[in-house]
Amino acid sequence: MSFYTRALRPALFALDAERAHELTIAALHQPFVARALGWNRDTSTDSGLSQQVFGLRFSNPLGLAAGLDKQGDAVTAWSAMGFGFAEIGTVTPRPQPGNPRPRLFRLQRDRAIINRFGFNSEGAEGVARNLSRRAPARVTLRLGVNIGKNKDTPNEQAVDDYIRAIDVLHPFADYFAINVSSPNTAGLRDLQESRALRVLVEQAAARIAERSPARAIPVLVKISPDSANHELLRSVDAASEGGAAGVIATNTTVSRPSIQGRFATEAGGLSGAPLKNTANAVCRVLYQHLRGRLPIIGVGGIFTADDAYERIRSGATLVQVYTALVYEGPGMIERVLTGLARRLAADGMSRIEEAIGVDAH
Repeated sequence: MSFYTRALRPALFALDAERAHELTIAALHQPFVARALGWNRDTSTDSGLSQQVFGLRFSNPLGLAAGLDKQGDAVTAWSAMGFGFAEIGTVTPRPQPGNPRPRLFRLQRDRAIINRFGFNSEGAEGVARNLSRRAPARVTLRLGVNIGKNKDTPNEQAVDDYIRAIDVLHPFADYFAINVSSPNTAGLRDLQESRALRVLVEQAAARIAERSPARAIPVLVKISPDSANHELLRSVDAASEGGAAGVIATNTTVSRPSIQGRFATEAGGLSGAPLKNTANAVCRVLYQHLRGRLPIIGVGGIFTADDAYERIRSGATLVQVYTALVYEGPGMIERVLTGLARRLAADGMSRIEEAIGVDAH
């Protein structure tokens, strides 16, 4: 049992979930905390975990999912922990408070979380200030910026919101993730409709090319696990036709697969262990359909090296965690990466790319 699960987690879990989240991010913002989190794994043995994706070099396939560091406050800490990449946000162009509290709930028996934050954001300018003040991150950390529209922006004008966020945040982003799949902003998922999504991706990609002509910044689309397969594939095809470089599968779910406890009926998006099987299935469907056209970032219910390896064998090129970090603490990053290297070796593989999709054919 780690120090986190033995001592820190009980103290944090004794607090309101959102208050514990705020205290954690405030602590991780401190440079001395970030330095203390650094671990000394011999990365020379893990060269098989690095790969080129979206035109970017990732030192390892494990990333932080959007939603934990919404304001870009703790990038240095994510680097120190050993993540290969971190995705901040969702960031809206203008500041907004999000939905009323309480809006974050732990389901401890299920190792799950329900949130209905509703894109609480300091806005693009505020997040840009946070990112410009951060200590220099380890150069191997790739930074994704997840962007969304403001709650009061009609869908007919949503493209303008995404473009405004790109205008402000492109100097900091290694990639942009277009969030059209959060269940906590009314009407947002309508933007997954294929025609609307293609226009959105086209205009976002064109704006990035205009604002950053010397540095290609890929556009990814984050999708919902709640769409029927035929709708999902139409949306992904539209994103590809619009110029998307990849897909993030999946966001949180509004379904409630066999969860328990007093918070089980709370409204919002469910993440964590109960989402694992659905997210694996979506990943396999996408991989079979895309046939290498777009890489997939797999997210949802990944807690262990076995979980991460299963997702990669289901078609994911990279994987992300959020809820697992809340329950298991930063030590899980080293366990997952070390375990992935061991599983590759046990299967006679020398590089992570060899495992992608081997169970999805």
